[in-house]
Amino acid sequence: MVPRIRVQQAPFDTGKELTQLGRASGQVGAIASFIGLVRDINEDDQVAGLYLEHYPGMTEKQIAGIVEEASARWQILSATVIHRVGNLQPSDEIVFVGTASEHRHDAFQASEFIMDFLKTRATFWKKERTPDGERWLTTRQQDVDAVKTWE
Repeated sequence: MVPRIRVQQAPFDTGKELTQLGRASGQVGAIASFIGLVRDINEDDQVAGLYLEHYPGMTEKQIAGIVEEASARWQILSATVIHRVGNLQPSDEIVFVGTASEHRHDAFQASEFIMDFLKTRATFWKKERTPDGERWLTTRQQDVDAVKTWE
């Protein structure tokens, strides 16, 4: 399995990505996906927008490693991870994680694992724009705790 990994500014087409996952093999019996959106509120503050930076090359390599770990744990026939960077507005799609497998359990587990590790292992810097100014975001404790459940 060769995962499709993209870090990009442009929006992605969720329907197209799901179709691609299903075409990976005639053995695909389940597709699980996660789509993350930019929130319009965070920590009780209104959010006017979000700016994301990444380390080109390194970020994609980190994501590939996460997908590789997932495929070692579950029978994944196909995987796609797309993460957007640049300026985003509330309700914009920011991340797509999709996995295809023969059975739903593997697809669900692999997608959740990949998403949990994206939050803690992939190098992205996020800056929110609020009415009170800009602030850089840090990894939340609940994301760190989520990763520990996979150990």
